[in-house]
Amino acid sequence: MIHRLEIENFYSIRETQVIDLRVGAKVPDEEGRFGRLRDGSDLRVPKTVAFFGANASGKSNVLKALAFIEWFLADSFTAAPDEPLPLWRFADGNDDPVRIKVDFDWLVSQPLSGELPGPESRVARYIYEVKFGGESGRPLQILSEELRLQPASGKSRRIFERSVSGEVQGSVYFPLTGFGQVLSKLRGNVSLTSTMAQFAEHETSKAFFDWAGYITSNIFNIPIDVNPFVREEGISEEYIFQFYKKRPRLVDGLNGVLGRVDIGIRSMSFRDTIFGPEPQFHHLGLDHPIQYRLESEGTRQFFRVYGHIWQSIENGGIAVLDEIDSTIHPILLPEILHWFHDPVTNPHQAQLWISGHSASLLEELKKEEIFFTEKDSQGRTKVYGLKDIEGVRRVDNFYQKYLGGVYGAVPRIG
Repeated sequence: MIHRLEIENFYSIRETQVIDLRVGAKVPDEEGRFGRLRDGSDLRVPKTVAFFGANASGKSNVLKALAFIEWFLADSFTAAPDEPLPLWRFADGNDDPVRIKVDFDWLVSQPLSGELPGPESRVARYIYEVKFGGESGRPLQILSEELRLQPASGKSRRIFERSVSGEVQGSVYFPLTGFGQVLSKLRGNVSLTSTMAQFAEHETSKAFFDWAGYITSNIFNIPIDVNPFVREEGISEEYIFQFYKKRPRLVDGLNGVLGRVDIGIRSMSFRDTIFGPEPQFHHLGLDHPIQYRLESEGTRQFFRVYGHIWQSIENGGIAVLDEIDSTIHPILLPEILHWFHDPVTNPHQAQLWISGHSASLLEELKKEEIFFTEKDSQGRTKVYGLKDIEGVRRVDNFYQKYLGGVYGAVPRIG
């Protein structure tokens, strides 16, 4: 799980914004909504993180930072040598670096096993930071890249560090012997992890490649055979159909959900066409199934989103879903949150990051799960948590107070 994210000079985010999810030791958690950062640790973070704010306030840009990290760590090796990175500075003509830093817990790879606090531990805390820069108006290149291991106590330890010149310093956890030729050709638009993970013998890179691969998003998460720099293409529906078709457990999960929520659909199955498999939905009271292309946009959106949710819960990953409420009925949203809160449906402590406008969802969230985005007069995004606002009580009606403007982050009219 992610427990801290820092973003600077990234799209509408000019000054450093910190999303710190760590929950205080005295905060009660009767419903199991907070996950522990590592085995035996007292530190906890929310399993769901929701961002609210006016249109164009920067909600999506916070989520884009995570979606970008997923692509950069896992798939940037597939980019062409002269391909520009899919990120931009704040548009004020500055030459300052773009910076993203993420603290997260993940399974320990074999080279790091000696750093475990105890033989029973399976996870450790890592800190990854990357900076991009270059002349204003020119494609950004990597300035530095660093991955560190944070023991349960004491100072963090370098796993690897990469400089603007491309020089890489490894460690006993990240051996570089035998990879000199590979490192000499390291490109300025490719992560070290994505590069080294191409070699099966490099276990540490594989571990973090896997972590990035378990971040699933409806923003940049697209198949590698589609140009990742063309935002409009997104994920083709044909790819989504094949994704479902190849995963019977995913189809079973979807049908189980459809049977529990009252939306008038009993189940989904596939029919074969000359273009490949196509979903069809079996409705209550109808004597024949309805083809996917004839279904409502809400049903199709739910079909697309559920794949991300299932994948993250199945692997203990992170689902990053922008504008989840755009076509999904507000009554269904609390059900989705429940899947992440319930240890039975979420045994691996998957995490859900979402943005949306359905203020009614605030009635379903704890204050540690709620964050707001707001722009100032110069177009710069500020991110702050409800827990950071003085005087907020756990028994407050967050929905009413938010709509009343008490917390800010609402549209100004007139």
